[in-house]
Amino acid sequence: MSVSMNAVTLVLGAFAALTAAAPAALAAAAYPDRPIRVVVPYPPGGGTDILARLVGRNLNESWKQPVIIDNRPGANGLIGMDTAARAVPNGQTLMAVAAGPLDEHNLKYFAPVALFAAPPYLFVVHPGVKAVSVKELIALARSQPGKMNYGSTGGGAASHLATELFKAMAGVDIQHVPYKGIGQASTELLGGQVQMLIGPSQALMPHVKSGKLRALGITSAKRSSVVPDVPTVAESGLPGYEAYGWFGLVAPARTPAAIVSQLNTEIVRILQTSEMKARLAELGAEPASYKPAEFLAFIRRENAKWDKLINDRKIEVERVRLAI
Repeated sequence: MSVSMNAVTLVLGAFAALTAAAPAALAAAAYPDRPIRVVVPYPPGGGTDILARLVGRNLNESWKQPVIIDNRPGANGLIGMDTAARAVPNGQTLMAVAAGPLDEHNLKYFAPVALFAAPPYLFVVHPGVKAVSVKELIALARSQPGKMNYGSTGGGAASHLATELFKAMAGVDIQHVPYKGIGQASTELLGGQVQMLIGPSQALMPHVKSGKLRALGITSAKRSSVVPDVPTVAESGLPGYEAYGWFGLVAPARTPAAIVSQLNTEIVRILQTSEMKARLAELGAEPASYKPAEFLAFIRRENAKWDKLINDRKIEVERVRLAI
């Protein structure tokens, strides 16, 4: 019996393809077979660190492998990002990250794995401000251009950019006063040194409940189930306004897609547990369920939105750039 050369070529080609795919398939099948390190490019205690530890503990329980949280703060996240980006892309080193440092330049060094949540911010004012809605605040600011001011957690921070977006869309002139973190910014707002602030709901809502601050809106597109009585900024007077923070997990670029998918599936399951839902609610957020490709698209949409704002309004932002 004779065999044609075409048939031999087809068989050899198929064998070569299977052989090439075997290492990646075997790696994914065995994963995880060693401890997993999650780099956090921020100090312990922040939202990213807390969520990374909760997810890590649940991964440990699921997979019976230690999950080690490695805090590498410094240089606006650059030290931690550099550590994670240089790691072997085998799923053993991951990075928990928040909105900000993964701009288009730095994003190329990572493979998005899972979005934990995208919490909106709370827009609050000092009780002395004569406005009980966003619409009234806009009218008040327009009547006295340049005389009102707002606090932020620092130049280029999410609270700064979210308020600049508000100013741009509302056509108002409000002066920026940057502080070193939400603690200092909210203290100054409580004292009346600034009139308004857009910031994390978990830090500001206790002051709203005590009557020391007034909430004008939540920055999501629809009302949050966490604070259902607070209207959105859009419905309170500025249609189309949206601003979110986000927390998520990424891996070094070139991490096998099968491992990224396996991680994503397990993390999405973890995010739906009652413990994670309760913790996210404290952050004013609900669990996300994006696939890796959807998470990547989300990051790129956010990058494009904020880059346009920064460029249009010539906002000075300190960029951190990986060079590997």
